[in-house]
Amino acid sequence: MRWRTLATAVLLAAVSVAGLGTPAATAADRGGLIPAADREIRFTADGTTAYGTLHVPAHRAGHRLAAALLLPGSGPTDRNGDEPPALTPGTLAQLADTLGGDGVMTLRFDKYFTGRTGPGAYQGDPGRLDLDAFTRQAAAAYTTLRDQPEADPHALLVVGHSEGGLQALLVARTVRPAPAGLALLAPQDARLLDLLAAQVAGQLDQAVAAGQVTAAQAEANKAGVSAAIAEFRAGRPADTSTLLPPLAALLNALFGPNNARFVRSDDAVYPPDVARAIRPGTRVTVTCGTADTNVPCATTPPLLAALAHARTTGPGLRTLDGVDHFLHPAGTPVNDHTLAPAAVAALHEFARPWKR
Repeated sequence: MRWRTLATAVLLAAVSVAGLGTPAATAADRGGLIPAADREIRFTADGTTAYGTLHVPAHRAGHRLAAALLLPGSGPTDRNGDEPPALTPGTLAQLADTLGGDGVMTLRFDKYFTGRTGPGAYQGDPGRLDLDAFTRQAAAAYTTLRDQPEADPHALLVVGHSEGGLQALLVARTVRPAPAGLALLAPQDARLLDLLAAQVAGQLDQAVAAGQVTAAQAEANKAGVSAAIAEFRAGRPADTSTLLPPLAALLNALFGPNNARFVRSDDAVYPPDVARAIRPGTRVTVTCGTADTNVPCATTPPLLAALAHARTTGPGLRTLDGVDHFLHPAGTPVNDHTLAPAAVAALHEFARPWKR
C-alpha cells in the first residue's frame, strides 16, 4: 500500500449511470467486427459525478464480453493507477491493456480528489471520507459496468491492486450478480496499521544496514510506532514526539483530521474475515511478489486460508519471483510503464475461462 498525506475515497449509494459514446452502429448493423475503443463513463451518486474509462476490446457485433472492474491502491490514485505528477506507473492502464488482449472489457475510474472527478461533495472536508465511501463508489462502478451493452452479466470480474484487493473483497459481498472472478494483486491482506508497522520496521532495518541510524534508534522507533498505533486504536492522542521526524510526520498526517476517519475505518477491517464471505465457486487469483516490501508474501497465508474456507476456485496463489509492489521486475524505475512477465502471465491465467 502507498501512503500519502491525503486519504481519498469516492462515494456513492444510489446509482445514476451515463455511458458516453456507443459502438459504431454501422458495424453492429452488419454483424461485423467492432474495433477496440475507449469510452468516457460517468456515474452520479450522493450528488457527485465520478468519471472513468471503459475499454472495450475488438469484438463481433452483438457478442457479450467478460467485464472487469479495476480498483486502485491507496492514496489519491486516479483511473490509470497514478498519483501525478510524481508517481505515474500507469498500473491500472496496463492492467486494462493486458486484459483487453484477452477480450475482457474493463472499467477504471477516478476516485475523489483525483482526475476529472475531483473532490466532489467533499470539497473542503476530506475528513468525512471513510472506507465505506470507497466501497460504495466501487459498487456503483460495478453496476455501471454491468449495465454496459457489451457486458456479459454472467462474466463480471473485479481486479484490485494493493488496497484495491481489499476493496474487491468488500464489493464482492454486496453487488449483484456476484462477481464470477476476483484477481487480488499484491492485496492488502492484514489490518491497515499492522501493515504500516511492518513496513516501517522494514524501512528502519534498511536504514540500519545503510548506516543511517543505529540499531538502538531503530528499535526505539519501532516501539514508538507500535505505541502510537495502540493509542490511536484506543481513541487517545498518539504521542509521536520521540519518533524520527519523517515517521512523526507520517503518523501525524494519518492520524490528523483529514485522514483519521478513513484510517480508523480501514484499520477496523481484517481482510481474511471479509474473504470468508466470498461466494463459493468464485474464481480467485492472489499474487504476491517476492520483491514486494509493502505487502510481503509472508503475510498472505491467512487470506489464502480464508478463501479456501469460502470454497473459492481458480488459480489461487501465484508467487511472482522478483516482482515488486507495482508489479514491476525488481529494480525497475517506479514510473516505467511495464508489467513483469510473471504478472502478465498470472492475469492471462486468471482470464482464461473468459478469453475471446
